[in-house]
Amino acid sequence: MDRERQSDTSDSETTDVRRINQQPGIREGRYDPNRFRLHFEKESREEVERRKKLAREKVLDQMLDKDLEVDISDIYPTEKGLEFPRRPPWNYGMNREELLRKEEKSYREYLNDLHSRNPPGSLSHFEHNLETWRQLWRVLEMSDVILLIVDIRHPVLQFPPALYHYITGELQKQVVVVLNKADLCPPPLVLAWTHYLQTQFPHLHCVCFTSHPGQPYSTVLQKKRMRKKGTCGWGHAGGPTHILKACQEITAGKVDLSSWEKKIQRDAVAMGPEGEQSEEGVDSVLVEHQSDVAMEMSSPSQELYKDGVLTLGCIGFPNVGKSSVLNSLVGRKVVSVSRTPGHTKYFQTYYLTPTVKLCDCPGLVFPSLVNKQLQILAGIYPVSQLQEPYSSVGYLCERTPFLSVLKLRHPSVEGPQHAPKGGEKEREQGPEHSWTAWDVCEAWAERRGYKTAKAARNDVYRAANSLLRLAVDGRLCLCLRPPAYNDQREQWESHPDLAEIIALQGRREEEGAGERDEEEEEGESSSEPEEERDRDADDDEDGDDEDEGFGHPAVKERKGPTSLTVNMFDVLRENECE
Repeated sequence: MDRERQSDTSDSETTDVRRINQQPGIREGRYDPNRFRLHFEKESREEVERRKKLAREKVLDQMLDKDLEVDISDIYPTEKGLEFPRRPPWNYGMNREELLRKEEKSYREYLNDLHSRNPPGSLSHFEHNLETWRQLWRVLEMSDVILLIVDIRHPVLQFPPALYHYITGELQKQVVVVLNKADLCPPPLVLAWTHYLQTQFPHLHCVCFTSHPGQPYSTVLQKKRMRKKGTCGWGHAGGPTHILKACQEITAGKVDLSSWEKKIQRDAVAMGPEGEQSEEGVDSVLVEHQSDVAMEMSSPSQELYKDGVLTLGCIGFPNVGKSSVLNSLVGRKVVSVSRTPGHTKYFQTYYLTPTVKLCDCPGLVFPSLVNKQLQILAGIYPVSQLQEPYSSVGYLCERTPFLSVLKLRHPSVEGPQHAPKGGEKEREQGPEHSWTAWDVCEAWAERRGYKTAKAARNDVYRAANSLLRLAVDGRLCLCLRPPAYNDQREQWESHPDLAEIIALQGRREEEGAGERDEEEEEGESSSEPEEERDRDADDDEDGDDEDEGFGHPAVKERKGPTSLTVNMFDVLRENECE
């Protein structure tokens, strides 16, 4: 087969700024659904073609564990002026139009200064939509405590030091960093990241969080998490109590949080043994939509805990799981969950109790020097909008054992693709062949049966998008490490706080190889419906898990492994992809 003729069905753009996630317009009402859509700088056609050619030619070299260590100063170096736009001074003597013009002028000056300090192509993708930055300003002004939500797999990518120093310094407010998706990382790594952030930012409060305790992925292609009995629904999320304790420490008795504590307890009790919601036990939550005028002319309050109410501002990059955290805190599904960056695009306030309310901010991307391929793997840039996904696939494969996980066969090997059986030699997977990113995409397209409509050639573009979605979801897991982690690994693996992280993740220390072996045996006789469900797991373009909302009954599935070792690297059993 002429491998140069494999189909590349990527799109093209002609504007300097790409406007991501176009939503259908609403005829009635003033709300514009596209007002807060992501605006990213567009890369030149020459750059896209250069990377595409490189993906065909560059042989992948497996990186060492040491290469996964990242320091936050490498992502946000102080000398590069990687600030975020600030709201200019204003007063009530200004009218609305005058205020907007002043904000626009200040924002243009911010962009000019940022680009003057950093040469073209050096900055990562970051938000160019002023409307979204305005939402950040309002949330910072209204809130008493800021919940900065990050993905535990790569927290330094999503923790801008400039934002932290602005909140704790100029605003004199406290920051609680929520290390979300804690179930996707090995417990020692979770501890290491917590210690690193607290060392770098001494006044920072760190909280680990997961919306899926005890619900691992049993296969790379599984769309829904395996649900254990009694662990379903938002009421069983691991972390709401830890956020409450951090807020109690910050408020120091200035706000009565007893009603919040009782709500968390009631939400957990209201959850039935099968994860079914009892409507009687769940408190109602008032949701308030802020009007544009109220946000634009709101005065920043210098008084904390006004009228005895604690206001929590939720801030985070796209796709860090911010909506899932909100749903867990509220105790029911009020924000739809999606893997699409920038899914939440409007300003809302949730009253948890009479003394606690949450302000939700749309996800936005701060400027940094992070590698753009790593940005894509972190879910910051929408996979479906990529013009050239192949270099990101190469970046992923160089940092994960992709051959053992995906069980691919090199495209140069003749014959039909099939999953190697236990007795076959490893040479069937082609370790003696040199792999490029294009080879991986072509092999995955062949394995999954992705073909173009007209010529029936392997659709490598669709295959590349499929692999990137697996990485974003955590089914093909890439976890960065803090500096010196590999040298101190034994220290973290024997740390006394390890048991607490294991409990938060819903794991059990005694679960080990015995249950893994039992699971492998069950995998040989897995039912056809389960295989079909896995087959299309990575084909969901938008990823809106609307059916995962609070109150849906648990889906009974076979018992899955929950060993201490993270289960993402060797979980694709031999009969899952045939």
